[in-house]
Amino acid sequence: MLESLKQADRDFLQSLMELESATIAQLCDSQGVTTNAIRIRLTGLMAAGLVERTTVRQGRGRPQHEYRVTNKGKREFGENYSELATVLWQQISHIEDPAIRSQIAAELKKTLINRYGRDIDGIDLSERIQQLQQVLQDYGYQCEVDQQIDKVSLTEKCCPYHDLAVEDRSICELEQTVFEHILGVPLELTQRCVDGHSCCRFEHVELTVDSSK
Repeated sequence: MLESLKQADRDFLQSLMELESATIAQLCDSQGVTTNAIRIRLTGLMAAGLVERTTVRQGRGRPQHEYRVTNKGKREFGENYSELATVLWQQISHIEDPAIRSQIAAELKKTLINRYGRDIDGIDLSERIQQLQQVLQDYGYQCEVDQQIDKVSLTEKCCPYHDLAVEDRSICELEQTVFEHILGVPLELTQRCVDGHSCCRFEHVELTVDSSK
C-alpha cells in the first residue's frame, strides 16, 4: 500500500524476508554493497516501520544486531488481493437471499471493526480519531487527521477499496459505518476517490447550541 516505496527498497525487503533475519555483515554479502549503504537503507526502512532490529547475545562476546521485516513490511507483499476481493464482493452482491447478504455484510463489518478498533480507547473524539489514524497507518494507509473548532475529518489519501468502489459504491458506506462505530459519532463522506477527488474524506461536524435562542 505504500506507493512511495522505491523498487530498490522492495527488492531489499524481499531479500531480507528470504533470509528471515540477518546481520549487517550478512546483508552486505547478500546485496554485494558496502556496510554504509546497508546502514543507510536500514535506517530509512526502520523509520518507516518496515524493518525492526533485535539484539542477540552469544556467550561472552559482543552482542550483535539482527534485522527482520516487520508485519507492516510483509504486508507490502502477499496481501495484494484487490482483484480477488472484487470478485468476492461481486459474488456476495449476487446472492439472491437478502437475509444471507445482510448476515455476510454484518459479519464483515464486525471483522473490520475488530481489526481497526480493537485498541482504540480514547476518552474523547480527538484522541480516538488520532488512534484510528495511527492504526490505519500501521496497516499501510496514507491518511491524516484535521481537527478544527467545529469539525473533525479523517482523510485517506489513497482509497484502499478503489477497484471495489468502482464496481459497487456500497463498500464506501460500509467503511463509513465501520469508522462511525469505532469513533462513536456520525460521519459524512464528503469526498471519494471514485468520484474523481484526490482523496476520501470522512467528516464529523460538531453541532453547537445557540444560547441566544
